[in-house]
Amino acid sequence: MTEEVHKGKIELSINGKQYNLEIRPWSTLLDVLRDQLNLTGTKKGCDHGQCGACTVLIEGKAINSCLALANMQQGKEITTIEGLEKNGDLHPVQRDFIEKDAFQCGYCTSGQILSMVGLMNMEKGNSPEEIRDLMSGNICRCGAYSNIYKVAEKLILKNKGDE
Repeated sequence: MTEEVHKGKIELSINGKQYNLEIRPWSTLLDVLRDQLNLTGTKKGCDHGQCGACTVLIEGKAINSCLALANMQQGKEITTIEGLEKNGDLHPVQRDFIEKDAFQCGYCTSGQILSMVGLMNMEKGNSPEEIRDLMSGNICRCGAYSNIYKVAEKLILKNKGDE
């Protein structure tokens, strides 16, 4: 006999929009974003919180959405890569990723960008070494790290007046 799974109703605020959803209690934020809302800029990489491809911002802080239950995010503002640009203007991190050619295949790019924005929001990254350490949870299988770090150092250290 198959047991019927009861879905719960939740309301999520994503990229400034409210979504009323019915989800299973164990649904991760990553799966809800991709499968129910078609916000596919957030990537499913390892599904274990080890690669950073699924990074989103919760209240401005970078988290791995594959490890976050969606029903625990009610009342919090969630930002995905689709929500960074405002009125057609790219976020400075997005713009610099393009200008500095800080990606190759692009699979990790949204996670890298959102992690970097999270660092900026938290005013973290006081040195190139600290930036590398704080960004180490985002894996780039193509090895585009040198240009990714150039963007991070330019934007984060510049904002601190260290350049």
